[in-house]
Formats: sequence, structure tokens, C-alpha cells
Amino acid sequence: MENEAVREEMTPVATSGPESACGQGAALADAESHAHSAETPGGLRLASRRGRWVLLMTILGSGMAGIDATIVNVALPEIGRTFDAPFATLQWIVTAYALTLAAFILLGGVLGDRYGRRRIFVIGVVWFAIASLACGIAPTAGTLVLARALQGIGGALLTPGSLAMLQSAFVREDRARAIGAWAGFGGVATAIGPFVGGWLIEVASWRWAFLINLPLAVVVLLIAARHSPTDTTEGSPGHLDVLGAGLGVSTLAGLSYALTGAAEDGLGIDGSVALAVGAASALAFLVHEHRTVDPILPLGIFASSRFSTVNAVTFIVYGGMGVVFLLLVIQLQVVSGWGAVAAGVATLPTTLLMMLFSARSGDLASRLGPRLQMSVGPLVMAGGILLLLRIGPDADYLRDVLPGVVVFGLGLTAMVAPLTAAALATAPDEHAGLASGINNAVARTGGLIGVAAIPSLTGLTGQVVDDPVAFDSGFRVAMVSAAVVVAAGGLLAAAALRNDVLPDDVPHDERGVR
Repeated sequence: MENEAVREEMTPVATSGPESACGQGAALADAESHAHSAETPGGLRLASRRGRWVLLMTILGSGMAGIDATIVNVALPEIGRTFDAPFATLQWIVTAYALTLAAFILLGGVLGDRYGRRRIFVIGVVWFAIASLACGIAPTAGTLVLARALQGIGGALLTPGSLAMLQSAFVREDRARAIGAWAGFGGVATAIGPFVGGWLIEVASWRWAFLINLPLAVVVLLIAARHSPTDTTEGSPGHLDVLGAGLGVSTLAGLSYALTGAAEDGLGIDGSVALAVGAASALAFLVHEHRTVDPILPLGIFASSRFSTVNAVTFIVYGGMGVVFLLLVIQLQVVSGWGAVAAGVATLPTTLLMMLFSARSGDLASRLGPRLQMSVGPLVMAGGILLLLRIGPDADYLRDVLPGVVVFGLGLTAMVAPLTAAALATAPDEHAGLASGINNAVARTGGLIGVAAIPSLTGLTGQVVDDPVAFDSGFRVAMVSAAVVVAAGGLLAAAALRNDVLPDDVPHDERGVR
């Protein structure tokens, strides 16, 4: 998702509502860990005028990234028609953002801790706004892809700091309520995003899916200038692992390019080179992170088999989710003939289920342990995905769409809160923020790889968005593949997880420490 008591700014890959909700929970845990442990002197009260302004600033700031992801998925068919772009290019419009966001989000959190969360948050908002402008006026599809990559960097800068500022700015007794309000209103923003995006596309242009961020950014910056508390972070020792972040980008870019290009022209020379670059970068990344003093990804944290298992489940399940949320809204427009507004709000029930029941799902997991929900949840999600195979020409919402969306949402709601809690509980307490950041990045990387692999599995190539019959055929193969992948995540959880993950008695010698 990076979701209220669950995971920021999804998502999978930047995706639609529930994934954004998932991203929020990881950001929440990251904020709690990286913020000052002592109460901030002179901290804000939530009931105060300034406190409400700061809360609004963080909601709007982090909401920009989540809403943008939702709108972009809805806008893809129109973008494809504008540029006469093949499906592979539409993939890159999604993938470029997810790639840089996943690769730099850990670095963004470190920058905030070192140079001030408010400062990095503001820089991220400005960066995101400028990149959004570049997206909105992009003259070619290639320019749009590049601008989307820049957007992802902005999102990686602003996302970790939004909740961290709430944690450090408010007095201790008001922090939980402030974060809860942020999560709730963030869920509302996610829910209305598809409607707003579809409406903008139908009455104006897909370009407003990006340009809408500019007035939002101006409001955020004005609030930050007048009401945001001054940074108290004085920096920390060590160096920034810029090389590690760069190798991460190179790894993901190489693998994504090879997977995306393989379906269009076969692996070929370009794809082979990209695959080699990705593999070499991955090896170099592991060697560098093992040797450097201040790694962006301390590998020792994976010494815990439990932590590794939870993140493996995350990667698998979110890989399948990325496929579903990308293709569903396109299927409804290209094959079923729906408008952008109707397609955009089709998944609203999933978001509403997450908003209403995620906290209760977390409570249940705290009593029973996470294994049951992390096993059954993905299996229920897989059933919902298979129900979406009913969507075809002249699809009826109540008969063909709603049952699959509701079943999928129930499975997602059952799984996400326990998954996030387990990701934190299986890491040492002092690395809780790092653990949530890793889990967030793993989720986004899973979605990124899932979206990149679609053409090789389904034959969704060329101008398929202009061919309803061909797209429908590819959609069905993709949904079955996504259901199998998501179910595999549930089976892995059932086989490898234990229910003593969440309690405090997890042996510390089994928790990875670097």
C-alpha cells in the first residue's frame, strides 16, 4: 500500500486506494521509531489551532502521492491514446514512479532524521510539485516517463517525514489521536481519488491528473511556512549511503527494463544487457551494504528467518496486487466500455473495508497470532481475483464487479494489519522504524516487478489498449496468474510463520542485528 493501522503511500508500485492505505501503516511505524523518544518540549496540542494546521499539512502532503497514483491508473487509457503509446510505455508510466520511490524511500527517511524532517518534507513537496508540472505538460511519452521517475524521488522525500513530524511535534498524549486522524483522513483522500481523477479526465484532460498536485502543494507550503514547528534535528554521525541507493535504482531499473522489453521484442541485446546490469548491480549492492559502515539496508536484519519470511510474503502478495490494480481499471474502460469515473470508483468497496475493519483485524491478530490471517487472507484475495474474471463486454457492476471487489477487500483487510505488525515484531526494537521502511520498500518492489512482468505472461503488447478482444484475453491470463501468485504468498505464510511472532517473547538472538 506505503493505511490506517496497516501499511504508505501503496500501494504495490504506485497503485490504487488500498495500496496507498497499506503504505500509510508502514510510514506510521517508521514515524514512531525515528521520532524523538522524549516528549517534544512545548509540543503542540491537537485541539489547538496550530496543531490542526500541522495535521492538515501532513495529510495533504502525503495525500498528494497517494491520490496521484490512483488517478494515474485511471488515466492510462487516455494517455495511451494521446501518445499512440504501446502498452509497454504505459507500464513504464507506472513503473518509473514506483522504481524511484522504492529505491529512495529509505534514504528519504535517513535524510529527514539527519537534516530535519520539516526541511526534507518541504523539499519533497516542492520536488513533487515541479515533477508533477513536468508530467502535466509532457510533450512525449518518454518525457512523461522521465518526469514520473522524478516524481517518485519527491515522494520518497516527503513520505517518511509526514508522520514523523506528527510524532515529534505533538505532546505525547495527543500523538496517537493525531496519527489516527492522519490515517483516517488519508483513507478518505484515497477513497475520493478515483472519483476526482475520473471526473478530471472526463471533463478536462488526463494532464490534470498531475496538475491537480500544484494547488495542493502551494497550500501545503503555505501552511508549512506559517505553522510548522521548527526542526530540532541536529544531524547524526556517519555518511549517507548514496551509492547504495544508486545501486538499488540500477538493480530495479535493469530488471524492470528486461522484463518489460522481453514481451515486445524478446529479450534481445538490449534486454540481455539490462538484465546483466540489474544482476551485477544487485550483487554490488549486497557487497557494498555488507561492507559499508552506514548501510541504507543493514543486511543483518534479515538474519531473522521470521523477518525474512514476512517480507517474502509481502513481496509475493504485493506483486500479484500490483497486477490487479493496474489492469482492472483499464479492463473496465477498454473492454467493458465504462467511463473513467465509473472505472475509477469500482474498487471503492475495498478501500472502505480497509478503513472500517483494519484496526479490528489488527486486534484479532494480537489475540490469535498473525499466521491464520496472513494465510487465509491471501487465499480469500485470490478467490476475489478469480471472481473478477466475470468482467467482460457490457459488465454489470453489481453482478460482475462488486462480488470480486468485496471478496478481495475482505482478504486484504484480514491480511495487511497482521503482516505489518509481524514485520515490526520480528525485528529488534531499536530497528522498528527500519523494519517498517524495509517492509514498505519490499511491498513497492513486489508491485513494481509484478507490473513489469505482465507482458511476458499475458501477451499485452503493442497497441493492445485499442483492441478490446486482445486486452480481454490478456486480462484473463493476468488475473489467473495474479491469483496464483497471491495464493502462493498465503501458502508460504501457512508453512513458514509461527504465531509467537507478535508477542514480546520472540528470542532476541533470533532477531537480525547489525
